[in-house]
Amino acid sequence: MVEVTTPTRTGPSIWRQLRELPLLPIIVLLTVFIIPAFFADFIALHDPYIPNLHRRLQPPVGFGGTWDYPFGTDRLGRDIYSRIVHGAWYVLAVSMIGIAVGVVIGTTLGLIAGYVRGWFDGLVMRLVDISLALPAMLLALALAAAIGASFLSVVIVVGFALWAYFARQVRAEVLLLRDADFVARSRVAGSSHARILFRHILPNVTNTIVVLATLQVGIAIMLDASLSFLGIGIPRPTPTWGLLVSDGRDFIATDWWIAFFPGFAIMLTVLSVNMIGDWLRDILDPRLKQV
Repeated sequence: MVEVTTPTRTGPSIWRQLRELPLLPIIVLLTVFIIPAFFADFIALHDPYIPNLHRRLQPPVGFGGTWDYPFGTDRLGRDIYSRIVHGAWYVLAVSMIGIAVGVVIGTTLGLIAGYVRGWFDGLVMRLVDISLALPAMLLALALAAAIGASFLSVVIVVGFALWAYFARQVRAEVLLLRDADFVARSRVAGSSHARILFRHILPNVTNTIVVLATLQVGIAIMLDASLSFLGIGIPRPTPTWGLLVSDGRDFIATDWWIAFFPGFAIMLTVLSVNMIGDWLRDILDPRLKQV
């Protein structure tokens, strides 16, 4: 049997690209999101669940508060900083697992649809059109209301809200690759369709999948925060960031810090992830700049 060599796309020199590494977003992401998610028990100052009514509505440092509660306390006297730190884990877990679900579903359907064409391709593309025609938030709300509030339901909602982006892009890439010379040589060599898809075509779309997955992290975080804010995400007493913002909306005119600090954490995280995603896009697949 003839051995077929599969070409893969290569970007510019990695060392040249590393000089353009967005250090500030990486530092922000580590300090606000990654490190708190994995080391919350070590860096939190107080238990995020136990109330202390003697300390309720204490302002943050610089506005009359103390370093015992650097971000202030909520209406039950719970430390805002500790609740943000512990909530980072749930935000990370939901976004990563939800995107993984979307990647698996979207990539699988995109690969098969672009390769076999015919009625299956038409069916998948109509489902993609329907999914993309609906706003992601509206689709997430409908699914969450139907499934119910839980960690698993939020993961499923995020995955099904994002799968169409991966299916559409992967299908477009496969349409370009299915008639390439190395795929034709694989058929002549007797390779099965499954081997051609996963051994020769999939490695050539991996960069695209990685870039899209990175760019979807911000959307996943916003979906999770929005669902929690509306009360149909991860239920109480889990201190998710969206729920923390929701707890402070009735106090925004007087005790602004309750909603401000978790909202600021969401903004910094989403902005940093998007900047890192743009950098990865420029390295791995510059053709996606206009997508």
